[in-house]
Parts: sequence; C-alpha cells; structure tokens
Amino acid sequence: MSAAATTAGSACSPRTIRVELSANPYPVVIGAGSLARLGEQVAALGFKAGTKVLVVTNPDVDTHYGAAALASLREAGLVAERLVIEAGEDRKTPATVALIHDAAFRQKLERGSLIVALGGGVVGDMAGFAAATWLRGIAVVQVPTTLLAMVDAAIGGKTGVNHPGGKNLIGAFHQPRLVLVDPATLATLPEREFRAGMAEVIKYGVIGDAVLFADLEAAAARQPGAGLASQQAVGAKLLQSLLERSAAAKARVVAADEREGGLRAILNYGHTLGHVVETLRGYGTVLHGEAVAIGMAAAGEIAVAMGLWSRQDQARQLALIAAAGLPHTWPSLDNEAVLACLQGDKKVREGRLRFVLPTAIGAVQIRDDVTADTILSTIAELTPKSASAGPSDPDPHPG
Repeated sequence: MSAAATTAGSACSPRTIRVELSANPYPVVIGAGSLARLGEQVAALGFKAGTKVLVVTNPDVDTHYGAAALASLREAGLVAERLVIEAGEDRKTPATVALIHDAAFRQKLERGSLIVALGGGVVGDMAGFAAATWLRGIAVVQVPTTLLAMVDAAIGGKTGVNHPGGKNLIGAFHQPRLVLVDPATLATLPEREFRAGMAEVIKYGVIGDAVLFADLEAAAARQPGAGLASQQAVGAKLLQSLLERSAAAKARVVAADEREGGLRAILNYGHTLGHVVETLRGYGTVLHGEAVAIGMAAAGEIAVAMGLWSRQDQARQLALIAAAGLPHTWPSLDNEAVLACLQGDKKVREGRLRFVLPTAIGAVQIRDDVTADTILSTIAELTPKSASAGPSDPDPHPG
C-alpha cells in the first residue's frame, strides 16, 4: 500500500498524509497552529464529549504547550488531565511507564479513553507503550514537539523503553489514531535538538529519496557556514517540505511493512551502530539523532569497505552530516564492548546481525554478512587520531 498526501483549502491549510495500514489507517496532520485544533481533531476521530484523556508531557514542553493542549481538548468536551514526567533518555524506563499507569488508574481511564503524547520521541515512546499496555491497549494520539519525533519517532507505532543492556529492547507495536504536527512548536526547541532531528531527515534521503538528499545539499550550499544546523538556516518553506516528505517516506514504508518483517528494516539505517554509541556512552550523553549520524557515517564506511557504494557518495553523506552540525567520527569505545553490544541488538536473527547499508544515494540493502573485522576496521578509520575533540567529534554540543 502507499501513503497518500492530500491538501484541502488554501496553501496555508494543514497537510494530511495518510498512513494506509489495512487494519488501522491514520492521518499525519502537518500545519502551523494545529495544536490549537487538537480537541477538534480528536473529536473528529469519534471521541465523544466526556471521554477521559490523559496528556503525558515533560516539564519543558508543558511550560510552553501544556495549557494550550488541555484547553483545546476541554473545549471539545473531553475530560482532559495531564501528567508531567521527567523524560530524558535515561528516564526511558519501565519505572517511568509505571508512573503513567498510575496516573491512568487515578483518572480511571477506560478502554474507550485516550492517551495523548505531547513531547519528543522519549515521551512518545513511553506514552505509546503505556497506552499499548493499559487495559491491554487503549488509543494514543501523538503530538510531537521535536523535529526528530515529527519526522520519525511519532509515526509508525513503535513504542517502548530501554533496558540497561540495550536501547528499546522492551516495547510493542501500537499505532496511533492520529499524529498532529505543529511546526510552530519547534520555535522553542533548542538548536542541538533541531540538529539531532536533521539526522533522520538525511536518513530518508539516503535510504530512498535522492531528490530530497540533493535538495538538502543545495540548501546547505546556499548558506555556506550556516548549513542546515538551525531552524533559521533551514527556513520555514524548506522545513514544511522536509516535514511532509519525511512523513510521507515513513508512511510508505510503514504501510508496506507495519511490524518490521522486511522493508521496514531500512528505517534502521544508522541505528545499529548508533544504538551502540548511545548505550556505551550512557543514555542522554549523546542525543539519539547525534548517535544516528555517527551510525550513518559508520554504515557508509562499511559499505565502501564491502564495495557496495562509492567513496564519492560516502563523501557526500559525510559533508551533509557536517552541514547539519552533526558528529560523524567514532568515539573512544572498547572494541569488545562494541561487539558485545551489537550481539544484544534486537535486529539479530539466528546470531547474525543485520546491517542496513547504502548502495547509492537513495538506495540501501539489508545485509547479514558484515564481519566483526570489518566493523572494527571501519570504526578505527572513523576514530579521530588525536585525543583532542575535533569539530565532528560526538561532543555533547556539536556544530
């Protein structure tokens, strides 16, 4: 199946992209100011006045958007309450999900009730997992407020939490009823978080959209020095296009493979080694998007070593990662720990780890024949020779 994009009304109207699943299709609505219409959008899904709604958010997002979300839901006649949780990557644990379950119990959420995830990918993952497991599954609406969540994490139904042995090892597939994207909420997003989100946008260009990749290169070339490292540098027009095209790309893949049985695995490009960086450096030390950028650089280097794609294409990828102010060198990590962490990855099948490797800009393959020697020699090539941090090191504040 495919994802269909439709626009109603004027050019300022929200854009709706459908995730065309056979059993549970849903819309991704993208438009500035759409948060104010959250209640209206939820009511349009069939949730009647009096429905109990739990809004899960974090302190920073709540400060800026919590009251607006609650007001919109209540204006639609919904009985909405909010739960504010600490939601850094290090808090993405079963213990935090238990806090959401506790709030659901206090509010007496029923099977016809709704959880709204208002925040970034961590909030979305945990609130989605709580919805998947409360009363064996109640509805969830994703309202992402970070670029990374808007283009990737909020779409597709993956929910879960981390385990000390690896990222997202505990989870469930639980599709949202709606994804509501308001680009205006990015105005309060720190630049580091914006850059982290650009890693996922670049990913879509590499795995299946050569035109998107070229557009990003052209945008970076128009602003030497500024590149793509901030919302201001990207600009509102290009940002809207990136949101729509990234969401459409994710929707197409999810519609074709809802539960990662085949094609959907390509969305893990950069994530296999990226998760190693996150796990071994400590959750939250390196942002998810920063780790994905490092992982994409490493996957590209592996592909070059295996003769799958050219050094020229790898150079283009590294240049675009750098233009987005993202790291692309390998941090100092113990090799044995790296290999052990890889074997704990949830993508291991019969002891063989699957890598998504690029063959051209816009095309990738899934391979299970990457040797440990190739992995270690590749990350050695990407490790800075100097002990001092360079501009592309995985520093907490790159760019």
